[in-house]
Formats: sequence, C-alpha cells, structure tokens
Amino acid sequence: MKKIILASNNKGKIREFNTMLKGVYTVVSMSDMKVKEVPEIGLTFVENALIKARNASEQSGLPALADDSGIVVDALNGEPGIYSARYAGNHGDDEANTQKVLDEMQGVADDDRSARFWCAIVFVKHANDPTPIVIQRGWEGEILREKVGENGFGYDPIFHVPTHGCASAELAPEIKNAISHRGKALIALLEELKAC
Repeated sequence: MKKIILASNNKGKIREFNTMLKGVYTVVSMSDMKVKEVPEIGLTFVENALIKARNASEQSGLPALADDSGIVVDALNGEPGIYSARYAGNHGDDEANTQKVLDEMQGVADDDRSARFWCAIVFVKHANDPTPIVIQRGWEGEILREKVGENGFGYDPIFHVPTHGCASAELAPEIKNAISHRGKALIALLEELKAC
C-alpha cells in the first residue's frame, strides 16, 4: 500500500483520514516522519492547506495531503474560520475553543445560529507540484446552546446537524464520516485520485 503523509498531528483527523482512505493509502502523521510544522500564514482555508501540504511533502519525500478546516459562524461574521483550532488562544484546546463560541453566542436568537463546518483538502504529489488537487466542501448546521455528545472532536459537541436532529458529537463515526465536510471532501478527493 502506498504511503501518504497527512500534514497534521491531530489524532482525530488522522483516525478519520485512515478510516476513509483504507485500502487506497496508508496515512502517516507528521510526527511519524519527524516533520516540523510550518506557520499557517494564509488568509483562506485553501492557502493554509497548500502551505501545510507542500511543507509535509518537502520534509518527508512523500505525497502529501493537508486539510484546513474549521467552523464558520454567521452571527460571528465568519469566525472562528481559519482560526478555529486556536480561537481561544492555545492551539488545539477544544474545550476553551467551544466555550468561547458558546459565550459569544449567548444572546443570539435560535433563528440566527446558522453555521457550517468548512474543509479545504489539498493533495500534492511532491513539494513543487504545479497542479495540486484542491477540494472544498461544507456541512450546514447550527450552533447549540450547550455541549452535547461524546464522539468526535473540536466543535462537534456544539454543532447541531438538522438532517439527523442531533449534535455532530452524537453521531456514530461512520455516519459522521459519510456526511461531514471532511467526509464529503475526502470522497471527492478519492474520485480525483482514482482518475489520476
């Protein structure tokens, strides 16, 4: 099986990508390959994903996959957006990040709580690949008033999924992977990779 590096050390993401790419690629993390992180200085999800993919490929010598994803809350003018992982200050502090969104949404009416998870995935064959594959997908929902559920990671406990009538954190992983922003983007990416 071909190896691909995922430009992340997020265990939740690595688990999701490995599950979804099973049989196509073996996904290794940046820490597996001793890849150092690079500053995410882009202003969009696509720019950040491309920066991360090129860096991971350059340091590992492997084809690379990177996603930049986050939650976009309409009542917060699109925040946390590209800053989702570090919204409350410390990178990867899911508890503080979700709490900050809940705090900022306290006075927001039920009809104005629309949000979406957004995912940009970039695949590069090598660090200087002039034709990277870029896929973007969204997942519509609403911000809950409190955390619910035990599954998933990040903002899953405060993201209500109208089609299923529950929080993302209450979905079984296989259901989430089939309908989420990242799941839809990965499905589209797999189609692109098969066509290459």
